[in-house]
Amino acid sequence: MKSEFQQKNTAHHFQPFSDNKELAEKGIKLISKAEGVYIYEDNGKKYLDGMAGLWCVNIGYGRKELVEAASQQMTELPYYNLFFKTTTEPATELAAKIASIAPAHMNKVFFTGSGSDANDTNFRMVRRYWDLKGKPSKKTFISRQNAYHGSTVAAASLGGMGYMHEQGDLPIDGVVHVDQPYWFAEGGDLSKDEFGLKAAQSLEAKILEVGEENIAAFIAEPFQGAGGVITPPDTYWPEIKRILAKYDILFILDEVISGFGRTGEWFASEYFDLKPDMITIAKGMSSGYLPIGGVIISDKVADVVIGEGADFNHGYTYSGHPVAAAVALKNIELLESEGIVEQVKAEISPYLQQRWQELADHPIVGEARGLGMVASIELVKDKTTKERLAPNAAGGNVCRDYSMDNGLIMRSCGDIMVISPPLVISKTEIDELIEKAKKTLDDTARFYNLI
Repeated sequence: MKSEFQQKNTAHHFQPFSDNKELAEKGIKLISKAEGVYIYEDNGKKYLDGMAGLWCVNIGYGRKELVEAASQQMTELPYYNLFFKTTTEPATELAAKIASIAPAHMNKVFFTGSGSDANDTNFRMVRRYWDLKGKPSKKTFISRQNAYHGSTVAAASLGGMGYMHEQGDLPIDGVVHVDQPYWFAEGGDLSKDEFGLKAAQSLEAKILEVGEENIAAFIAEPFQGAGGVITPPDTYWPEIKRILAKYDILFILDEVISGFGRTGEWFASEYFDLKPDMITIAKGMSSGYLPIGGVIISDKVADVVIGEGADFNHGYTYSGHPVAAAVALKNIELLESEGIVEQVKAEISPYLQQRWQELADHPIVGEARGLGMVASIELVKDKTTKERLAPNAAGGNVCRDYSMDNGLIMRSCGDIMVISPPLVISKTEIDELIEKAKKTLDDTARFYNLI
């Protein structure tokens, strides 16, 4: 019999990215507390959170310094807006701190409430930029198939998720998509390097098809997160850089997942040696303790959008919310003072990637891949043919459920299992993660009678 809480949730709570009818039938798990890299159900069951919440709890759970930063700011100034020729100390200090760790050519920050509305901000700011440059025809955005850039109307359109586009007549006009660098599923007989070049060159083909005079920007994730931690072949980004240098379009790098240390650098633009015009940020900025997002803007763009004068008629009630900004500022200060990003680069991410590769030998793993503090495995029935475990990505859901039974949170992205643990995970905890992942794969293989 369902508890009173379960009944209340079914009656009143409409949950995101969920089959709410199925939730009503099967019930939900009530997460009641968390500490370090672990979360706990109300019944006391403990899980190693291999997803850092939703790619965001970089500094781990239970950091009292962030609670104190929120409490102090809540007492002094719980809220004020940035619309009326005013600012707050946390918003200004956070902007300055982000500029200090961002690429040298990027010195302005526009705050939002999430990554989704940060990409909506990019959409409007880029079009404003080209209007001010006297090139109003440059309105079309190029993105990639299977990309994720958020779930608002503009952000979901910029993304390349077909199942999202089916609901709401998306994408909106002015957004086109090119190939993703997904070698495992789409590479065919090409080597990784050959496929990387081919995928990158689809960008140039689209520019020529639509017309450079009509293209506003190219938006991409450094690696595709929700698409399945798709890490591009080594040839991909150098070729993209060549193409971007050739044409007069802006480059938006969506670092909502990769920012604030996840690659072992403050930003993945450094990891891949990229020079974007705008960087989308959120998630790890506050380690998820409070909602906040933003756009880091290059001097090139800021000089036009700000330098030409007149209002930029865009913003949010909660842009630079003082409590969220205070927490984000303290979070970044802790990442910096405790050397967490450097430790990720030197010790923790190499260890995670080394141990993760052990999963490649499992009978139902077609590929194990990753970088920094993200990783994924492709679930297959046959390693040679890459045949999937079951139709309609059902194998991923089976594996996810076994993972939770085993006390490990992994996410299924179709037939791909992904992890993105807190940056503060220890080597001992990584060992625990790998052992639980191996057991989960064994359980899944037995379910399909493959071992």
